[in-house]
Amino acid sequence: MDRQQEVVKRKLAVLVGCNYPNTKNELHGCINDVLAMKETLLTRFGFKQEDMEVLTDEPDSKLKPTGTNIKAALRRMVDKAQTGSENVLFFHYSGHGTLIPSVKPARPFKKDEAIVPCDFNLITDVDFREVVNQLPKGTSFTMISDSCHSGGLIDKEKEQIGPFSGVRSPAIETRTITSRALPYKEVLDHLSSLTGISTSDVGTHLLELFGGDAGLKFRLPAMDLMDLLENMKARERHVDSGILLSGCQADETSADVVSGEGKAYGAFSNAIQTVLKEKKDALKNKELVMMAREVLERLGFNQHPCLYCSDQNADATFLS
Repeated sequence: MDRQQEVVKRKLAVLVGCNYPNTKNELHGCINDVLAMKETLLTRFGFKQEDMEVLTDEPDSKLKPTGTNIKAALRRMVDKAQTGSENVLFFHYSGHGTLIPSVKPARPFKKDEAIVPCDFNLITDVDFREVVNQLPKGTSFTMISDSCHSGGLIDKEKEQIGPFSGVRSPAIETRTITSRALPYKEVLDHLSSLTGISTSDVGTHLLELFGGDAGLKFRLPAMDLMDLLENMKARERHVDSGILLSGCQADETSADVVSGEGKAYGAFSNAIQTVLKEKKDALKNKELVMMAREVLERLGFNQHPCLYCSDQNADATFLS
């Protein structure tokens, strides 16, 4: 048998949908997004039911998408990836995103990207970089984030398809659109109401509430964090298997849509599904992102998906 045919290929997925039901931050299409993606993984890409974890905040959900649970599911997925095998790891997130003040000394006036789990235990770009750097050789990690400010959610990943410039199409008004963005002040106010601490430092609140389960960016002193990021950067030069398909640019919002017929979905997730249904052949990562941009433009959405990965992975087949 040919040596290449002996290589085992394992496909693993973690799918997260946060609708934040019965809160002022409620969304409607996020769980639908991950259920649609689950079906696509099973029927088109050869994933197996037992190799997928689905976390949603439905009332009867057994595994809620808290920050701790999401990170634990990602760790389990990485642990299952076998050295010497061609592992394909996939993470889909639909929910709110936010921008937080950078804790990096070199970026005092910049913002960093984060997703907002159902318990507000933020997961940041550094946490996702840590996931990528733990992958065994031969393993890829593809991430779709249908959330606001999702561009750049894997720290230090190379931008392949970036900011859009040009005339934006008018939005179609026969639907209800909610932004999947939580302003930093709202995140801070919510956390402050839980801790009772009067401070504008989000890390203080997260550490008080979640301790060692808070994001890596908040658990380390600034200089230790910079040392860690330098170590990550050094390793990144040798192995970088992270692939991020973001629902929008870092300075944009992603749309949560309820159509005139009452169907709820994320605009980017729906665009991905539309492209995959229209194009039956294998698609490169960069082709999928550009086609999703075209779908959103055609439908009048003012958001522009981006691609962050190595040059090699830009031309690699999506979930190959």
